Amino acid sequence: MWSKWTSLILALFLGSFANAQEFELGANYHRLNEAQPVHTGDKIEVLELFWYRCPHCYRLEPYLKQWLNSKPESVEYVRMPAVLNKSWAFDARAYYTFVALDLVEKLHEPYFDAIHKDRKRILTVEQLADWASEHDVDRNAILDTFTSFGVDSMLAHAMDMTPRYETDGVPTIIVDGKYRSKVSMAGGHNELMDLINHLTAVAKDERGE
Repeated sequence: MWSKWTSLILALFLGSFANAQEFELGANYHRLNEAQPVHTGDKIEVLELFWYRCPHCYRLEPYLKQWLNSKPESVEYVRMPAVLNKSWAFDARAYYTFVALDLVEKLHEPYFDAIHKDRKRILTVEQLADWASEHDVDRNAILDTFTSFGVDSMLAHAMDMTPRYETDGVPTIIVDGKYRSKVSMAGGHNELMDLINHLTAVAKDERGE
């Protein structure tokens, strides 16, 4: 007769196996028609396409933050502002301005909060600079960087890559430049985190690591 611990271990094993099997290609995630280059070298890339004004992206943030605390060392997370139409370019510029000034850690979450929680109207670079100054950021640094060559280049890259990821909305997760999914496809926020872990394992196996 099996011991209580043997039964528990078997149950955990079968549960993990079942979770790994429940994700179905074509239903819970898609494989891109053409694999895209990754930005993370030897590490498996988990890329999030987002838009600051998307409420679904805002709701996903705490789940991603929790996942980042436990992700494998072999996995690296990358953000990319999606540019699905011209009106999205402003917030993509805002994000890349934060990147250029090394202010992502300082301003990324507060900017999300400003839009969705505080309902602030930030539609011009002057309004963005005024808001940033409230967070002890030099107003002129925002104004000077927003239309800089570096930000122009990063924005052009995002505009080029967005359609290559074959997405029609955000937030979208791309794993290792090959696999695409989102909350609705995975079945929920926690399920998407499980799917990310599953796909990073698949990608690692495909790389022969």
